[in-house]
Amino acid sequence: MRHVMSPLDFSVEELGQILDLASDIEANPQKYAHACAGRKLATLFYEPSTRTRLSFEAAMLNLGGSVLGFSSADSSSAAKGESVSDTIRVISCYADIAAMRHPKEGAPLVASMKSGIPVINAGDGGHQHPTQTMTDLLTIRSLKGRLDNITVGICGDLKFGRTVHSLIEAMVRYPNVRFVLISPEELRIPDYVRDDVLRKNNQDFKEVTRLEDALPELDILYMTRVQKERFFNEEDYVRMKDFYILDKQKLTLAKPDMMVLHPLPRVNEISVEIDDDPRAAYFRQAQYGVYVRMALILTLLEVKVC
Repeated sequence: MRHVMSPLDFSVEELGQILDLASDIEANPQKYAHACAGRKLATLFYEPSTRTRLSFEAAMLNLGGSVLGFSSADSSSAAKGESVSDTIRVISCYADIAAMRHPKEGAPLVASMKSGIPVINAGDGGHQHPTQTMTDLLTIRSLKGRLDNITVGICGDLKFGRTVHSLIEAMVRYPNVRFVLISPEELRIPDYVRDDVLRKNNQDFKEVTRLEDALPELDILYMTRVQKERFFNEEDYVRMKDFYILDKQKLTLAKPDMMVLHPLPRVNEISVEIDDDPRAAYFRQAQYGVYVRMALILTLLEVKVC
């Protein structure tokens, strides 16, 4: 039995196989429509989510399976003080696979140690978000045709953004990837990512403050929101939330084939006026998330579709 806590739980070759499977699901959805008939996915979400939870549910339903679970800690026995370990032991009696989101870093890992079914980390605090990273990789590969020889700009909240940390850790394993890290001083990438991931792997990267300075050289622009829930006081959040806003004027500085990604939800960091620009790929990215989660469920449940 295998669990997924980090994108690094898969080798580059294994990730390639999952992305290939996701692409085949996109091309041939009917082929997989009954692959998980009789199987159940438990969605254990201890903090609010729309896209990730519904994407997991859509993935399992598209495979012909069924879904059970809860969408907040208040609606689970956690409100009564039940531990994550006890919850997963009980859920293991009801479901075949579980996706868990939790505000505390490491909670899904603790659950996996006591679980009788595969556990997928659907986001734990500011730590990891492996299925979003796999979604990002599939989106980049599908739209650009490659995951190597590419310049990726990551803009916004680089300090608390778990999607950012996971994406960097995953992409340093591909050759000739260059990062441009765009953030205010207060939201710069954490030291452990800069030192233990980027510098340790001799990664080509630079840190800049102005989005306009970075745009002309990028193949991918990965925008992120400033996360209100990660701030300790309202003043800091209000001061930082409008630091970067991508609009039509700024987009004129970018390459004609640069793609704009965003893990969503957005607040105001991407103006709605560019939603119809062919470079705006964030809603397609959300669709790719369903395909990659379908592929991951099939892989962990060891379901083969001929």
